[in-house]
Amino acid sequence: MSLPLKKVLEIINKHKELEKDLSSTDLVSKSFAKKSKEYSSLNEIIEYALEYSNFENDKKELEKIISDNNNEDEIKELAKSELEVLSNKHQKNETKLKIFLLPKDEADTKNAILEIRAGTGGLEASLFASDLFKMYEKVCHKKSWILEIISLSKSDAGGLKEVIASIKGKNIYSSLKYESGVHRVQRVPDTETQGRVHTSAATVAVLPEAEEVDVKIEDKDLRIDVFRSSGPGGQSVNTTDSAVRVTHIPSGIVVSQQDEKSQIRNREKAIKILRSRLYEYERKKMDDQRSQDRKSKIGSGDRSERIRTYNFPQGRVTDHRINLTLHKLEEFMQGEIFDEVIENLNLHAQEQQLENLD
Repeated sequence: MSLPLKKVLEIINKHKELEKDLSSTDLVSKSFAKKSKEYSSLNEIIEYALEYSNFENDKKELEKIISDNNNEDEIKELAKSELEVLSNKHQKNETKLKIFLLPKDEADTKNAILEIRAGTGGLEASLFASDLFKMYEKVCHKKSWILEIISLSKSDAGGLKEVIASIKGKNIYSSLKYESGVHRVQRVPDTETQGRVHTSAATVAVLPEAEEVDVKIEDKDLRIDVFRSSGPGGQSVNTTDSAVRVTHIPSGIVVSQQDEKSQIRNREKAIKILRSRLYEYERKKMDDQRSQDRKSKIGSGDRSERIRTYNFPQGRVTDHRINLTLHKLEEFMQGEIFDEVIENLNLHAQEQQLENLD
């Protein structure tokens, strides 16, 4: 289904209107910032909108040249060639405009909470969870994102049972939201004497980091328990009740935090994680109401869904949602080709949305 010209003209008129408003000296700073952001967004697409709106006139002019018997064959051939280029460009412009007009995920511009947990596979799973976390650390370093560990629990083998971190930067959630799910690894563990390949897994959850304005948490809805922090094997590592367990009674979501020696700091961190989990909980509830077919959505964030396999003997990484296999596992684990996979996932999600529009 072609894009209605009316929608494209609305983009052009809005761009002109904002341009006029921003040149005015009457705008207060808050309005200026909002309009400036909107104008900047439209600037990315205005060239394609103008070309799209002029297409029919340009096409008629070329068709007139082609059908005019007074014109030489060479001129007609040039016009035919130009019309073909114009038509191809028109299709590309239409796709770009459709993508621009797709409903925006309000969480895309937010920072993110990254949670990684060792899954099936015992100690090898905890080592893989550690490798995944190192991979995300490298991605953050390359992109100049700020990663801050909120909570970390090590395994006996030096791996990670669980790690929770916040990642700050530009449009973090939109870059990482497709990482949620089960990540499977196939490799020979260091402890394997027969050289057999073992399969283990880790789960990843990426949540939009919620602000206080996004989620209102009432004190009456919380039950807060305090207890002594424990280390490996369950031994007490603190002589005071500094660890905190926060239960959100209406949703049943529970967050425990014991990394800090201060009960207040542990409470603050637990509330931060709780706020993001509640925000995602409400988002998923709304999505479920809008669509019963959750499995068709690439970014469902379903932690039970196997999304990617890391095969070390063959040096390949496979994303099962888009059937993409890259024989560059080492580079991927170094965070070097992470963008290639994310771009393909984004493109696939956009194509699905465009199909739904049509």
